[in-house]
Amino acid sequence: MSASPAAPSRATDNRTWAAAAIAQLHREAARSADTHLLHMQFAGFPGIDFYFKDEAAHPTGSLKHRLARSLFLYALCNGRLREGQTVVDASSGSTAISEAWFARLLGLRFIAVMPACTAPAKIDAVRALGGHCELTADGTCTQARARDIAAGGACFLDQFGLAERATDWRGNNNIAESILGQMAGEPHPQPAWIVCGVGTGGTSATIGRYLRYRGLESQLCVAEPSGSGFVQGWRSRDPRARATRPTLIEGIGRPGVEPGFVFDVVDTVIEVEDADSIAAAWWLEDLLGRRYGGSSGTNLVACLQLAAQMRVRGETGSIVTLLCDRGERYAQTLFDRDWLAAHGIDPNRAQARLASRLRTA
Repeated sequence: MSASPAAPSRATDNRTWAAAAIAQLHREAARSADTHLLHMQFAGFPGIDFYFKDEAAHPTGSLKHRLARSLFLYALCNGRLREGQTVVDASSGSTAISEAWFARLLGLRFIAVMPACTAPAKIDAVRALGGHCELTADGTCTQARARDIAAGGACFLDQFGLAERATDWRGNNNIAESILGQMAGEPHPQPAWIVCGVGTGGTSATIGRYLRYRGLESQLCVAEPSGSGFVQGWRSRDPRARATRPTLIEGIGRPGVEPGFVFDVVDTVIEVEDADSIAAAWWLEDLLGRRYGGSSGTNLVACLQLAAQMRVRGETGSIVTLLCDRGERYAQTLFDRDWLAAHGIDPNRAQARLASRLRTA
């Protein structure tokens, strides 16, 4: 006599739900058109083409849209995320906004552990997407607090611990593959430089690995606030390195070396003063007609420095960088003159310095 079939297990039920969730994420990716690659030329740099990858065009307004999707997929495919489970992560804002959006898409509750000094518009955006913001005091480790919440049963997405492995760096329309595909028909299809900042380390690791995987001669420059944890760690290859100064530029300039920092795929690092990053962000609004955040300004300053070096050597070619997130999120901080004055930043002086660099950098 044959045995009756066993009742579906809880694991089987969750696998069915996870398969449906993964399919939903794949459909979302297919619906999202690739972000634009904006082309610019400047009279002071003849023969050098500048390209700006507009990651702010994603549905959640930043390049972290790609990361958030990858983190959810990674959690689902590793069996760590279950139907009805709360999701938590530590974030200064842009990742949290993207994660809140994907959590809502999958019908999951989301908690963002954020520094209390996070730009108010970012906090409002997470809440508008149905997320809960737990704001921490200065000096509190947001990642430790997120782990504490996860100990109670939530799924910790862990952007800082998992970003460099959650993203498929060999392809799958990652940011590096997207850039090189869009550059294929340009006058200089292999960029001399690709420039990005470092938050979790996922973007720089993906780009650096992909360039080597494809056997390309393009080099990777990391643009960071002066004295950041990545800067100190890259120089010394010391995982215990700490930042020598704080920064006002959210999303990059981590105080210490994060697990996702892959130093050996980075060819050079350029340090940028906060005032210059902010001035460049203001200049981007004049140039492109919309606002972008401070990390986009940091990238631009590094691009101009690299272009100046190419000009001195008589080189031509292309430089590609990222427009990381929407500047409207910083209306009460980086684009507020009173806030800047309170932090000792004179935008007029910084902008004059940037204009001088454009002429003589």
